[in-house]
Amino acid sequence: MKYDCIVIGGGPSGLMAAISAGLHGARVLLLEKGDRLGRKLLISGGGRCNVTNNKEIDELIQHIPGNGRFMYGPFSVFNNRDIVRFFEELGIRLKEEDRGRMFPVSDKAKSVLDALLTKMRDLDVVIKTNTAVASVRYEQGAVAGVKLRGGEQIDAPAVIIASGGMSVPKTGSTGDGYAWARAAGHTITDLYPTEVPIRSKEPWIKELQGLSLRHIVLTVQNAKGKKIIAHEGDMIFTHFGISGPAVLRCSQFVVKELKKGATAVQLQLDLFPEQKLEDLQAELYRRAEAEPKKAFKNVIKGFIPERMIPLLLAKSELDEDTTFANLPKKPLATLAELLKALPISASGTLSIEEAFITGGGVHLKEVTPSTMQSKLMPGLFFSGEILDLHGYTGGFNITVAFSTGYVAGKSAAESYA
Repeated sequence: MKYDCIVIGGGPSGLMAAISAGLHGARVLLLEKGDRLGRKLLISGGGRCNVTNNKEIDELIQHIPGNGRFMYGPFSVFNNRDIVRFFEELGIRLKEEDRGRMFPVSDKAKSVLDALLTKMRDLDVVIKTNTAVASVRYEQGAVAGVKLRGGEQIDAPAVIIASGGMSVPKTGSTGDGYAWARAAGHTITDLYPTEVPIRSKEPWIKELQGLSLRHIVLTVQNAKGKKIIAHEGDMIFTHFGISGPAVLRCSQFVVKELKKGATAVQLQLDLFPEQKLEDLQAELYRRAEAEPKKAFKNVIKGFIPERMIPLLLAKSELDEDTTFANLPKKPLATLAELLKALPISASGTLSIEEAFITGGGVHLKEVTPSTMQSKLMPGLFFSGEILDLHGYTGGFNITVAFSTGYVAGKSAAESYA
């Protein structure tokens, strides 16, 4: 059988690319080296599949810190609202949750995957699993098809590389596509982990292992102590450092500072982001004054996370058993300052394989944003995480995957059908 388009990779971007190419009239072959499709999709959104985010386009792009402006091109063809319509037309009803996150009403990623697989069957997309690609074939200055690891060659005038990055390798993302892009003359920018837990060598971190904090603000500072970025959200202390949504969003900025040669990066944790420092200090004083005979450590229980009280009082040089009558003002002020800016030294992050997303990839100056076609090799298209594009968790990365996948599929079909 002859194909108009070959899609390499059965993740969210590859599935969308195959459907889009089929919708626009192409005869499509989807190749997946693993034994099943959609493995990363099934674990996205905690197994519920956060299919997109409902924010306005400009705000959406602000949540794609890795070259987000490039996405104005793909979004002009297929944006987050189009993604919502697409899934609803497939029979997947969606609901909006906090921060604009869009989930299937079923709360099951499998229902999303099943709908995509059904659509591909309806479009007669040929699917081959357990089929690894050895190389993309380039002949006479254009795409000619692919060569499989077993030696078989399959012809097609258009190939979409949707093979992912290097993060979560158990889903099949092991960086295979970078070599195929380089062979076409493409530049691969430095690869690094993003949306990844942060390591810390602070001696007190392990004492707080398992403690979750809600609605905090975490700030990343540069070597001069100036704020680089701050994110609000939840976090958790781990045996190696910190994790959770706010931490993941800050992680890429830690990585970038370390790349500049820093041995550690200073973070600040604000436990009470909605309160001013002076109001927080006054609140601590008021609580002590209201129960003058109580030990201060008991006065602040229920106000400050209990497991953090010994650490914070020790850092403030406040006796745990002191009462209101003996409460010194300077250490009380120090405690308030720590509650607003507890310093945490970040020594690094977990590895790129342990990250949710890969930073870096195919250089975007070498790709046409409105078509996702290579500027260097006719017939070659890219979509998803192989590109030097990344967003925050919360539906932004999968929006990039679906948008670039749809555009690549549409463009490949229209150019070579």
